Amino acid sequence: MPIRRAFYLTTGSAFLALIALIVGLTLSSVLQLQMLGAQISTVVEHHNRKIDLITQTQAAAYVRTNRLLRMALTDDPFERDQYFLEFNRAGFLVGSGRNALRDLGFTPDEQRSFDAQTQLVNGIQSVQERVVDLLSADRHAEARRLLVQEAVPIQQAFNEQLAGMRALYQRANQHAQQQAQTIYRRTLLLTLVFGVAAIVLAGLIARKTLRKVSENASQIQQQMTELEASRAALHEEATHDPLTGLANRRLFYDRLQQAIRHATRYGGKVGILYVDLDRFKDINDQHGHHMGDTVLVEVAQQLLACVRESDSVARLGGDEFIVLLAGVQGRQDCIAAALKIQASLSSHHRFSDLQLDIEASIGQALYPDDGSDEDTLVRAADAAMYRIKSGCESERQTPLPFAPDPADPAQPGQVQPGQVSHA
Repeated sequence: MPIRRAFYLTTGSAFLALIALIVGLTLSSVLQLQMLGAQISTVVEHHNRKIDLITQTQAAAYVRTNRLLRMALTDDPFERDQYFLEFNRAGFLVGSGRNALRDLGFTPDEQRSFDAQTQLVNGIQSVQERVVDLLSADRHAEARRLLVQEAVPIQQAFNEQLAGMRALYQRANQHAQQQAQTIYRRTLLLTLVFGVAAIVLAGLIARKTLRKVSENASQIQQQMTELEASRAALHEEATHDPLTGLANRRLFYDRLQQAIRHATRYGGKVGILYVDLDRFKDINDQHGHHMGDTVLVEVAQQLLACVRESDSVARLGGDEFIVLLAGVQGRQDCIAAALKIQASLSSHHRFSDLQLDIEASIGQALYPDDGSDEDTLVRAADAAMYRIKSGCESERQTPLPFAPDPADPAQPGQVQPGQVSHA
């Protein structure tokens, strides 16, 4: 009896000790896992919410500057009013995004970065208000100059500040993940110390924890991928025509500016072809806008096929296209390209069960002969196109020979600079 009692006492004490160890291990593991869950929650919810707000603010700030630029470029008062409404709405989104970000709370480093952004935002608003005032006073040239010299650079600085904050939160995510890994290793070590039974229990907890970490890591990666895809989609929408996939006016002006800089530095020339489809309204009226869209897509593909890979094709809107010819030797190259486009477009095309003739009026301009900047060149090509479109039918249908030299006086029956007749 005393031996059995001693055995029971010893076994019971060991069992109680084992239970106490398992309970201690369980409590310790639960505590550690709660800390781990809090770190994961910070990564998935808090930091990613801040990254979402920064991305929203950056996109809205970009749209605000873009609409201001469009206001400066357009001459249509109704179109300018529409851009002004979008400009104000983007400003509201910038303010609401920054307010929501501030409500989430900041660390001292984040607060310093946010304060620096506030100064930039105040500067951006001041410059943009000055641009709007100039546009309201019909001082478009001064407004464009202010946009290029002050508004765009300070907007770029603001974007860099936002990118810095995004990088700060990404580093915070990495730090939180490292802390989660440290907590996990500590939990595993305690599990090994508390015995075989505790090891089995800790192994199950560790397996569940690893699965949870993997799920949350996948969730974080998925969110980052979605954010990157959203950013890429915003950039594509801001720089390309949604119907044809061609570059839009803003991207074309950027490329033209780069081509002019390159030509200025190395002494080359740059050509522009302004393409306007003839009787396109008749196609829309007779066959519907869906057929008109089909024609525009086909014209875009033919324009791309008619130029070199180094050239650029853009859609300005409606049935107006523009072609950038980089590195041309002179006006003859522009005219040759225009005639090639006309020959391609004037051939018969079948759309569904319809046979449609596509023709275009093409005006051309040459840098530096017809202008020294983007706006002047585009206006020169546009004016040349309208001279072509307003010519008589016989002139538009008769191909004219090239002028032997753009510098020589134009001879009778030769193409004038800036004009290309229909073939």
